[in-house]
Amino acid sequence: MTLDAFFQDHPRAALAFSGGTDSSYLLFAALRAGADVCAYYARSAFQPAFELEDAQRLSHELGAALVVLDIDVLDDANVTSNPPERCYYCKRHIFETIRDAARRDGYGLLLDGTNASDDAGDRPGMRALAELEVRSPLRECGLTKAEVRRLSREAGLFTWDKPAYACLATRIPTGTPITAEALARTERAEDHLRALGFSDFRVRWLDGAAKLQLPESQLPLLLERRETVLAVLKRDYSSVMLDLEVRHE
Repeated sequence: MTLDAFFQDHPRAALAFSGGTDSSYLLFAALRAGADVCAYYARSAFQPAFELEDAQRLSHELGAALVVLDIDVLDDANVTSNPPERCYYCKRHIFETIRDAARRDGYGLLLDGTNASDDAGDRPGMRALAELEVRSPLRECGLTKAEVRRLSREAGLFTWDKPAYACLATRIPTGTPITAEALARTERAEDHLRALGFSDFRVRWLDGAAKLQLPESQLPLLLERRETVLAVLKRDYSSVMLDLEVRHE
């Protein structure tokens, strides 16, 4: 099946829209196919400000309808206690909110940007999507992350090479309570590093210390700006460490 064929069969849908590479291309493809699609962005403490800015920019460039929903994920003890299944509870909370808003607006079908490269076997959040009957057209059409990036570039979308971004809660170890302060600290740290020229990285919390995860290609930049990085991060962390076995979500 192609995306055009999918949207011929499903010409009216709501899209859970993050402003990332996958959901951005899906929004573009839906509009290109002539579908009536409305994008819903979940604004919460787990998303940094730049994600909303990207979502607003992309939807504006495409002329797409965008609804921003404020969701208090910190009001759910199943999320803030940070159990191994945190992602399931969080995803369920967010997508139920989007689904209910979309239904009020007349959209009975909810889509997301999961692609064919995403491993459904070890992701609790994927179970929540299945339970809520959320459809994933990129995955159903067999489009991998690499293909989505290629097609996005051909379409002229600025998100084509945007690094994958897992929510801020993933920086906090399982079992460590998630608080607004911890999330704000993480966002500050990553904003500072982004301003220094780093990309596709993580600043993780480890017993009060910051554990940096960087692509190997950015290690020279880290050494060059070592003093600045230390000065910035030690405002919020007791020490700064470098993880040489980098694995992002």
